[in-house]
Amino acid sequence: METRPNILLVMADQLAPQFCGAYGHPAAKTPHMDALAARGMRFDAAYCNSPLCAPSRFAFMSGQHVSRIGAYDNASEFPATTPTFAHYLKLQGYRTCLSGKMHFVGPDQKHGFEDRVTTDIYPSDFAWTPDWEKSGERIGKWYHNMQTVKESGTAVATFQTDYDDEVGFAARRWLIDWGRERAHGSESPFAMVASFIHPHDPYVAKPEYWDMYEGVDIPMPGAAPDYADMDPFTQRLMDGIEASSVPLSDDEVYNARRAYLANVSYFDSKIGELVQTLDDMGELDNTIIIITADHGDMLGERGLWYKMAWFEHSARVPLIMAGPGVAQGTAQNACSLVDLLPTFLEIGGGNAAMLGEPVDGRSLMPLARGEADPVDEAIGEYCAEMTAAPVFMIRRGPLKYIHCDTDPAQLYDLAADPGETRNVAADPDYADQAAAFGDEVRLRWNTEDLRRRIVTTQKSRRVLHAAMEAGAGAHWDYNPPSDASQQYVRNHMDWTVAAGRYRFPPLKEEGQET
Repeated sequence: METRPNILLVMADQLAPQFCGAYGHPAAKTPHMDALAARGMRFDAAYCNSPLCAPSRFAFMSGQHVSRIGAYDNASEFPATTPTFAHYLKLQGYRTCLSGKMHFVGPDQKHGFEDRVTTDIYPSDFAWTPDWEKSGERIGKWYHNMQTVKESGTAVATFQTDYDDEVGFAARRWLIDWGRERAHGSESPFAMVASFIHPHDPYVAKPEYWDMYEGVDIPMPGAAPDYADMDPFTQRLMDGIEASSVPLSDDEVYNARRAYLANVSYFDSKIGELVQTLDDMGELDNTIIIITADHGDMLGERGLWYKMAWFEHSARVPLIMAGPGVAQGTAQNACSLVDLLPTFLEIGGGNAAMLGEPVDGRSLMPLARGEADPVDEAIGEYCAEMTAAPVFMIRRGPLKYIHCDTDPAQLYDLAADPGETRNVAADPDYADQAAAFGDEVRLRWNTEDLRRRIVTTQKSRRVLHAAMEAGAGAHWDYNPPSDASQQYVRNHMDWTVAAGRYRFPPLKEEGQET
């Protein structure tokens, strides 16, 4: 049987490609990402399917859009009945592992991964449920505001650096353990997701990464439109994160962007560690490596921060593939995270007959091989905070259309206007395209029914969360299994056998080639 490649997907949180050296940022120091892009395929129009953590990740895992699986916001349950790429890869004979964040909500905290070697960084319950019946009220306890930007800077340690250091260590250790099993006869390829929290805010960096940008000319955000000239959804986001009422100094904006870039470099160092581990194991040439993120970060562009918007800095994600069968180059077709499940299926030698549910994506392997792809689109849905109705995005070719029932339509021609400064939805020159997109929205989505479903589940989740807070049921936060009696050297083990088992690469027996 033909040897199937291993798969290593390294995921960042809130990483906009515009702030990566591989995508042309003049100041970003991302040598490991750059090296992968130089020998592989860089996708230049890759999007998330929802610019918020959990919905984006559930779409990525399932290959399905968020409205299909009910993944509306950061407190939506990811149903255990939804097949993921981890299930399919296991059925194809892969050894699967998740190290790091995936923001699973609900009692199933593995969703097909055979091994999960860390806990998550965020709650796994219904605490972060929005309320569309009070959509104008700001959420205080767990929501962003400008104080996060104002506190940007350095720290020796944060909960985020603690987490990512653990994720990186656990991922490398699992890879070595896989290598030990392979050395002793296992034939299963591996599929690992190593998912880090950086460069997600707060914008606080380790001193050694902050110092990398000492004296560096870091570009500032472009001029923001006046609040009165912003579209209604952007105004709601501005109000929700308090950007419309809390001014920022140039120094505060600069420090946030410097710390963000420092954390991008920190994330890049984790890529380097994992690549080096594969090289040490002799598996680098047999592993397809994919770098991506769950969504981007506005980082002051258009006056906005964080995510939740369908503008490019928030909606686009880096997507770099390198490894066996992947050509060197760039791919211009629009694509999105739901395309990765069919991509993994093809890498593993599977086909659509394996699918337990229909998926919304297509395999990106033709583009990765440098071949033509007739599909040039990405579909997005935002159903969380700062709105009372779903916000849809269709990117097809150079055009991006944004629709919300309560707001005027938006249409941007990214070829003519990459900064999205001119809404051409009412421009006579784009009348046919705007009308066609409007018709497509009405055919794709029953927005009234979708809104009813969202409000219904919000109500039920708030009741369930209150009951859980009162003591109904056990918490769902994942505890990685650990049995110290079976680790390292114990009395029931032969010391020399244990030492030989742990040694990697193993010593060659006499007469074997070295």
